[in-house]
Amino acid sequence: MELKSVYQKIDKRIIFIVGIGVLAFGGLLAGIIIGISYPTWYQSLPFKSSIPSFLKPQTTESIKFGEKIVRTVEESAIIDVVEKSSASVVSIVAKTVSFDPDRGSVSDQEGIGTGFIVDSSGIIITNNHVVCDNQYDYAVVTKDQKTYDVKQIDLDPSNDIAILKVSAKDLPALEFGSSDPSSLRPGQRVIAIGNALGQFQNSVTVGVVSGLGRGITAGGGSCSNQSSGRETLQNVIQTDAALNPGNSGGPLLDLSGKVVGVNFAVSTNAQNIGFVIPINQVKEILDQYKKDGRIIKPYLGIAYQIIDQAVAKVQNLAAGAFVRRVVSGSPADKAGVVPGDIITKLNEESVNENNDIVAILNKLKVGQKVSIEIDRDKKKIKLTATLTENTAN
Repeated sequence: MELKSVYQKIDKRIIFIVGIGVLAFGGLLAGIIIGISYPTWYQSLPFKSSIPSFLKPQTTESIKFGEKIVRTVEESAIIDVVEKSSASVVSIVAKTVSFDPDRGSVSDQEGIGTGFIVDSSGIIITNNHVVCDNQYDYAVVTKDQKTYDVKQIDLDPSNDIAILKVSAKDLPALEFGSSDPSSLRPGQRVIAIGNALGQFQNSVTVGVVSGLGRGITAGGGSCSNQSSGRETLQNVIQTDAALNPGNSGGPLLDLSGKVVGVNFAVSTNAQNIGFVIPINQVKEILDQYKKDGRIIKPYLGIAYQIIDQAVAKVQNLAAGAFVRRVVSGSPADKAGVVPGDIITKLNEESVNENNDIVAILNKLKVGQKVSIEIDRDKKKIKLTATLTENTAN
């Protein structure tokens, strides 16, 4: 009996060990299968952006005509974004008609910028400075070379945004992301797609968000028929993704393929410094446009440059908006604002680099009376203006 009991104990141990071995082998096999397939199904995970970097797959592999192609996950993500988004990016062209002695009337078109579709019914976002010259007719050209004449142009010069309308339906539209600092971070990868130099359609460049909340002085590109606007644009995004003439008005995308900004300027004094209008700012303009059928913006009628606290202290000046010019007959002109004034408050709000004139006007309405506090030759003066509608369109 004792010998039988010993054998029974040995049998149970063998069965236990074998069972553990089978479970371990099964777990190993499952781990290998998951590990091999992980780079493929990782891309479809809705929460992949929150996965720590050490848990993300480093490469993906594919076989094409017997050759193994190895790509990093980042490369695969960029390729996916470009393939998904390019059909929504359009080239903006200016149409002209000239007379040739040999051929008679000749129609021509020149690529001048980029836009992107934001509504399947034919609503397109671009920059104001791309389409603000009213001596031209404009058209948009899609990636598959379909051309649509622009039927309506609404301009917002102070924010350098234009909304175009074409007669079309079922167009592929891009989704908006967020440009809030809690969502968009310095160092984050971004992708720019645009009509580089007006001739290289759907050119792709990749970079990072170099900085947020930048302020730049705009120069050139203004249309002669627009006599007012912002000399300094505040709270813009800086990127090192290469932006060239012709990229203006194109989208800046994150790695999920959502628009985080509108490309609009590049520094001529440095390399790899481009500037982008935050998409959250554009959302507000587009929402109002969809509600009213056109862009309605309150108008003050000045061009200005921000004097920040640091410059004000050094120069012994008041901080605020330095008025460079005043449009004749504008609300500011009628109120008594003159070039050289420094506007320190508008509608009781302090004017500074984080809350400039345009940012304040964006919160006001046409017909509203506003107070203007100015510093003129070290004297404080308070004026009142009645805002009118911006008739730049």
